[in-house]
Amino acid sequence: MPRVRAALADAERRLAAIPGSPGQDAALLMAHALGVSVADLKLRYLDEVAPAAFEPLLQRRLGREPIAYITGRAGFWTIELTVGPGVLIPRADSEALIEAAVEHFGESGPKTIIDLGTGPGSLLLAALAQWPEAHGLGIDSSEKARDYFETNVLDLDLEDRARFKFDDWAVDTHGAFDLVLCNPPYIEDAARLDPDVAEWEPHTALFAGADGLDAYRVLAPQISRLVAPGGVACIEHGAGQGPAVAALFDGGPFTISSRKDLMGIDRCLVLRR
Repeated sequence: MPRVRAALADAERRLAAIPGSPGQDAALLMAHALGVSVADLKLRYLDEVAPAAFEPLLQRRLGREPIAYITGRAGFWTIELTVGPGVLIPRADSEALIEAAVEHFGESGPKTIIDLGTGPGSLLLAALAQWPEAHGLGIDSSEKARDYFETNVLDLDLEDRARFKFDDWAVDTHGAFDLVLCNPPYIEDAARLDPDVAEWEPHTALFAGADGLDAYRVLAPQISRLVAPGGVACIEHGAGQGPAVAALFDGGPFTISSRKDLMGIDRCLVLRR
């Protein structure tokens, strides 16, 4: 049987045939197969015999299945989440929403938070981890989202501060919240996506009509009534969509600005009331 070091080198060579980070992917899969962290893998396991479980995991990645679905885990902000087929994998781009909220509230934080289209709870649970005194509501219409959300709530010991509600956005949800978070679908129906995304992640969380703005047209009047005085809504949008999304909120009760993601791309519409 090959040693871990040799198996990783071979896996990196094979993974180079598909887009991504072959060395990082190989290390994540090997660490998952061994049940250890990547740091421990590199410090303690490189000269151990490679586990038999590694090759099936590698085959899944070569079939373009996302790493997060294979390992069942994804990091976001300061937390780690359980994820899998049926829910959107959180991206670092979306951390721009939490950054905008931190800029608005500072250390004191919001008291009440709502996350529209919460999926596995990425935005809401990251915000609750950021502000230990806050309570939040995650909204989604998917049963799979509810299942992952509840798993993550338990894993993060947030069951006293986070709850889930089925709704079509906020059609049947009322009240005023200090912080409204939302990462809706915003990709044009005709857009061509990488197979890792298009063939695996839920299309209902990705596509939103011919121009990618259908969800915002539904959300604009709902969000306008959900933000409490002094509160803020942080809404993700695609590259180049900022002006069109902002126009849907124009004339409402908000002062509108934007925030860039880690790549310097406008990613978050910030609506202050």
